[in-house]
Amino acid sequence: MDFDLSEEQQLLQETVGQFIENECPMARLRELFDDDSGYDPVLWKGLVEMGLAGIHLPADFGGSELEILDLAVVAETLGEHAAPVPFLGHALATESINRAGNDEQRARMLPSLASGEHLASVAFAEDGGVWLPEQWTLAAPSGTTGAISGTKEIVEFGEQADYFVVGLAGGRMAVVDRNAAGVEIQRYEGADRTRRLAIVTFENAECEVLENSDLETAGRVRDVGLVLIAADAFGGARKLVDMSVEYAKSREQFGVTIGHFQALKHQLADMAIDIEPARALYWFAAHALDHVPDEAVRTAAIAKSHLCDRYSRIARDATEAHGGIGYTWEGDTQIWFKRAMQNRVFLGTPRLHRDRAADLAGW
Repeated sequence: MDFDLSEEQQLLQETVGQFIENECPMARLRELFDDDSGYDPVLWKGLVEMGLAGIHLPADFGGSELEILDLAVVAETLGEHAAPVPFLGHALATESINRAGNDEQRARMLPSLASGEHLASVAFAEDGGVWLPEQWTLAAPSGTTGAISGTKEIVEFGEQADYFVVGLAGGRMAVVDRNAAGVEIQRYEGADRTRRLAIVTFENAECEVLENSDLETAGRVRDVGLVLIAADAFGGARKLVDMSVEYAKSREQFGVTIGHFQALKHQLADMAIDIEPARALYWFAAHALDHVPDEAVRTAAIAKSHLCDRYSRIARDATEAHGGIGYTWEGDTQIWFKRAMQNRVFLGTPRLHRDRAADLAGW
């Protein structure tokens, strides 16, 4: 692996970033932040037309056959712009079906998801902060079809998704249509209003079990998710550093810009040093998922735990750097602060994955 992005990956990142900047500037983001849905279907449609809904899927199903690192650099850009789109849940759902579905299931389900005709999300979390496939409790039907009962929490864009990939006991995964009898979707008021959440309850709801799903494939989906969240965290933290520097160059006190004050200079320098060297963590973890399988599980856990911790710390420092306005609803830093909070929890806390990384290393 070259420790830099290829020209194609840089172009992908620039193209996605420029599109979001044009279609969802701060004024539009604030509008969506205050909106009930927190979702921009026009922005998502534009990203779908760029191929992002199936970027990692096989060409036979309408995808672009790119790697997890390509998915991750897109996630970094979405995190930088706090983009209110259902990229994470859709990417994990399609990865689940592609890895765990049999040939017929993949051929039937993936084309409409790759084209953006349908939207999918994942329903993995259970009560008590349960995220890991080894801990899922919903009983799976004995065959590939049947019914499930139980509740899943923290489902991103659950109100908008057409299908849910649901985590079941033993690492099995099943697809449920949102319109199936026995499916109840309830909005959950999380902190991050750029990625709205739902609680989804299944009461004897018809499902289709992905035939090849097991703990190994569910673990692979979890690890892809950890890397995408790490990438989102890196992009968001970088954005907060840039915002803080710009504010320090424009805000005046005592006749000079506040960037003249030594204490703030040190704080801004510490924030930049804190995040910039961590970029390689998510790059390598993404690369490992496709090319270094022996290191993939542990590096994904390290990337998620480390970058989410740093994002949280930089979010706090950026809020302080903005002074009183940093704590207010009218201030923009709170948007990224709340995204950092959601990244920290989604798919498990930094402490959970730091403990897993230590166990995997035999410590």
